[in-house]
Amino acid sequence: MLTRGQLARLWRTLRMDSPRGRLHLRAGMPPGGGAGASTAALLAALRCLAGTRLPPEDEAALCLALEGASDPLMHPAPGRLIWAPRAGRVLADLPPLPELEVLGGFSGPGRRTDAADTRFADIADLAAEMRQGPGRARLGALASESAQRNHALRGGPDPAPVLAAGQKLGALGVVAAHTGAALGLIFAPGTVPQAAGPALRALGLSRLVRFRTGGRA
Repeated sequence: MLTRGQLARLWRTLRMDSPRGRLHLRAGMPPGGGAGASTAALLAALRCLAGTRLPPEDEAALCLALEGASDPLMHPAPGRLIWAPRAGRVLADLPPLPELEVLGGFSGPGRRTDAADTRFADIADLAAEMRQGPGRARLGALASESAQRNHALRGGPDPAPVLAAGQKLGALGVVAAHTGAALGLIFAPGTVPQAAGPALRALGLSRLVRFRTGGRA
């Protein structure tokens, strides 16, 4: 997840002396999966070395300097931000999301972040609609459209088979990492059928994880 060079630079930035000692990190997801593992690892190391949390803007700047891109995990509600990962800054705040349940995993090998990679689909119209606070069904449709546009431009794991399976399982839509191998299905809370996990595994997804997010009624 982190290179020795990144850790050495982080140490020198925060401690102002030569690196020493050992740092052990464990992750429940593969590196390069597109689920924020590298940013989470950098934040864990940063806070360990600093002995405290820094202001979110300072943590974002350090992550950006070390990797060239960052997820907004240093903010208290990252799911409510439209974020510029290559600039490490908030573009807009979102209203509270409705409560959702996500079941997903990883399809194929991971890929480390390429800071020079800026070829992503234009989703400005989808982001504008997100700022209006869409309901669950529309939110699922927006996520699916974003995933499909990005795959059409960039390739990578195809969300179409997962979306097709989700339609049979009662899912609201598909969610996909725009870099990496993460794919998943979005459900209304409490509606994930028992068949969902086997269906995703049959499509080649591994390391399945299930979680809830949001909270608006």
